[in-house]
Amino acid sequence: MTRCTNRRWTRRNLVVGGVAALVILNARGQSGRNAPLVDAAGRGDLAQVQRLIAQGAPIEQRDAAGRTPVLAATAGNHLAVVQALIARGADVNVQDHQRDSAFLLAGARGHTDIVRATLAAGANLKSTNRYGGTALIPACHYGHVDTVRLLLTTPIDVDHVNNLGWTALLEAVILGDGGPAHGEIVKLLIARKADVNLADLQGVTPLGHARQRGQQAIADLLVAAGGR
Repeated sequence: MTRCTNRRWTRRNLVVGGVAALVILNARGQSGRNAPLVDAAGRGDLAQVQRLIAQGAPIEQRDAAGRTPVLAATAGNHLAVVQALIARGADVNVQDHQRDSAFLLAGARGHTDIVRATLAAGANLKSTNRYGGTALIPACHYGHVDTVRLLLTTPIDVDHVNNLGWTALLEAVILGDGGPAHGEIVKLLIARKADVNLADLQGVTPLGHARQRGQQAIADLLVAAGGR
């Protein structure tokens, strides 16, 4: 093959490659960095969100991280924007690249009003985050009492085990600080009939972890509930 032919072949590859890249971008709709509705939702700019929707922006538009507008609004705790997006049909169960959804993230962040809105919009109680945990588990971890209380009014699995081998009760003890918030969460879980003797992957029960961490008040609650 001559040098001239090589140059033509290289130019042809560049053109074809460029066209292919454009096709891929178009197939993604408005994903990637050009996601104005996601950006507006993340800022909590309700007026701009409504304006963009009226102009035809896709309600499930995604940014480079795979976030939808309702997930971005949840991250910023922008309840009014979340409600507006849900009213236009936003899916609260769509997950981004790190497996966050509006429902799961609201639970983990303790955005109780947004959790309530996502529940009303059909939140999937069986959905799990990147650690294999339901919305309840990180809510217990971070001591979000009101969020936990709300989630426990649903049929969510109180004894779901995540990828670390922890239930909501185990996570409240292992990652909690043993203070009033986590104590209240342990009470709520016990009242919901959480298995107080369901051990972790090493065979350590919630009571064992509470004692290891000097969480006497929580240990007392567990013993009273039949913990061993």
